[in-house]
Amino acid sequence: MHLLLRPVFRFFAQPRGECVLLWLKRQGWLLALLLAALLAGGCTVNPATGGATVVLGSKDGEAETGEEMYEKFKAEGAFYDDPELAAYVERIGQRLVEKSDMPKRDFTFSVIDAPDINAFATPGGYIYINRGLLGYLDSEAELAGVLAHEIAHVTARHHGRRKAAGVTSKVLATTAYVFTGSGALYEASSMYGAELMSGYGRDMELEADGLGAEYMYKAGYDPEALLEVIGVLKNQEQFQRLKAKASGKPLATYHGLYASHPRNDKRLQTVIGAAGELDTGAYIEDPSRPGEFRERTDGLVWGQSVQGQRADNRYYHNKLGFTFAHPEGWRVDAGAQAVVARAGDGSATVTITLRRRDPATTPEAVLTDLARGELSGGEALEQAGLTGYSAVASAGGRSKRLAVIDFGGLSYLFEGRVEGEGAAFGAGDASLREIITSFRPILPQERETGQPRYLRYIQVPRGATMETLAAGSPIPDAEAQLRLINGFYPRGEPRTGDWVKVIR
Repeated sequence: MHLLLRPVFRFFAQPRGECVLLWLKRQGWLLALLLAALLAGGCTVNPATGGATVVLGSKDGEAETGEEMYEKFKAEGAFYDDPELAAYVERIGQRLVEKSDMPKRDFTFSVIDAPDINAFATPGGYIYINRGLLGYLDSEAELAGVLAHEIAHVTARHHGRRKAAGVTSKVLATTAYVFTGSGALYEASSMYGAELMSGYGRDMELEADGLGAEYMYKAGYDPEALLEVIGVLKNQEQFQRLKAKASGKPLATYHGLYASHPRNDKRLQTVIGAAGELDTGAYIEDPSRPGEFRERTDGLVWGQSVQGQRADNRYYHNKLGFTFAHPEGWRVDAGAQAVVARAGDGSATVTITLRRRDPATTPEAVLTDLARGELSGGEALEQAGLTGYSAVASAGGRSKRLAVIDFGGLSYLFEGRVEGEGAAFGAGDASLREIITSFRPILPQERETGQPRYLRYIQVPRGATMETLAAGSPIPDAEAQLRLINGFYPRGEPRTGDWVKVIR
């Protein structure tokens, strides 16, 4: 850092009740402009950390970004379909928020239908936990620990502080990949965790653990549960590291993990232990109801989603991986040369053909080159990460709805016709556009899945071991996986009568 700037950044890093713009006359106009730029982004007192925080970006902007992500998740069917589990997670999350440094801020908690072991927060107070992570937790307190850690990322304004650290481009790039449909939706949380949250850094993660542990304690949960869940996840990371080394595949981990195991991390133990020493002046009752966590997670889907019911009014082309919606009563026929959608009464058709995509040209140029007649109503198409162009071609008193959409290495050519002329085409064109604008890649949850698997709880029979419980299990590495989800990795064994999780 330039010597001239060190005092400025040291000033903004000090805990203060307010931010003051210091006019340093002797330092010249360049420094004044720098300070003005920093203050334009925002200089506020952080209620969680107690310090003045310079943020490049507004709270309103963060909230808008978070809301947009949430609505995209919702529209694409990313949430796990279990209302009771969703309400349970929301209830725990809101209890923690009440004891946080932002008790009046709106927070939203959601379960993502993804097998990856991850949880994350987006700007605006949106907290997500993957279905896959829930299977590795053993209690409500551990679930509270995960949620409290993510709440703390929001209360400490880590998103805004990371922008100031120069990671905005990574945020936007990953968000574009995940939320436009160009990447598989079920990969959203794992990619968000691996790419975006890696930018938090050790200090921010430690800060989130310390604040999260404090929120847990004030809400009645034992902060030590946070160490337990981090330990379980660290075991999972070590197991995955062995598998990744054997397969040559990259390792993806939960963003909150450390290089060392929590039992060896003194800084982590110190910040979490400090929460348990808080003096609130009153007894705080543990809000957990015995057995409720087990009830809510029994029957949890394991592995890939089984919520892949396909919509009745959509056509799915499995081989090429695309789908589009069509009005009720239409039928779709796929042949070797084209896919044709027809209205039930034969009054309109949309024919889809394809050609190899030319990366040197654009959808608009392709459409203009192929069209016959006069073009009108041209519009660029941006849908689910795909680009295209559509227009109406008129010749000899007849009109057609044309479109070109690029997907993968192909250009999809649409030709929509309506029986009749003039007003008839105008009335039917809405149906043609509906089909064209609904064209997108098939989502992972819409693909055909194999036999569904579920997490179940059983009491350990006399004489049973992890090895015998894993015998005949339908999942790969069954014994290691059962040890991991039950907290017995790598060599632990349950006692007779204990409740343990199995996959069936």
